[in-house]
Amino acid sequence: MTTWALAGRGGDAEAVDLFVRALHRDVRHYVTYLGADPQAADDLTQETFLRALGSLHRFEGRSSARTWLLSIARRAVVDSIRYSSCRPRLSDTGDWEAAAERTQPRDLPGFDDGIALGELLAALPENRREAFVLTQLLGLPYAEAASVSDCPVGTVRSRVARARTSLIAWLDEAEQAAPARSAA
Repeated sequence: MTTWALAGRGGDAEAVDLFVRALHRDVRHYVTYLGADPQAADDLTQETFLRALGSLHRFEGRSSARTWLLSIARRAVVDSIRYSSCRPRLSDTGDWEAAAERTQPRDLPGFDDGIALGELLAALPENRREAFVLTQLLGLPYAEAASVSDCPVGTVRSRVARARTSLIAWLDEAEQAAPARSAA
């Protein structure tokens, strides 16, 4: 991926296409788990690549292209949150959350698991969620995750360990509560 980014920097359009295709899914997952709603995640993914391709000529390969791109994605999400917090939110319906949930397809395999994971991840503090998503869902090495998050490697390790502990405890609580509900 870094080789493609460097080749794209030199004007190789095919390398740019390969670079975008190779990292698109990771960027989309990352911006989604940083708190963007699914509709905004597509826009933020596109914004990330626009920013990256606009500054590709300055990419020197000092870090991996993936780390560089995820750092750009993180800044795009932060900028979006800052921008959104200054704007009023409009809704045509009083209960917009229920309306949005009714439009989602529910018969897809793994749908309930995905919802449960999303809810559990959303319950984590933001810094732990980010470290967990980068290392456990996107598979970044801890050093790269630290670079993306702009913190020491030890901090990332600690955040991931604490996130795992919380997630395991919450899953255990849910499993213990499930038999009690079905018996009632």
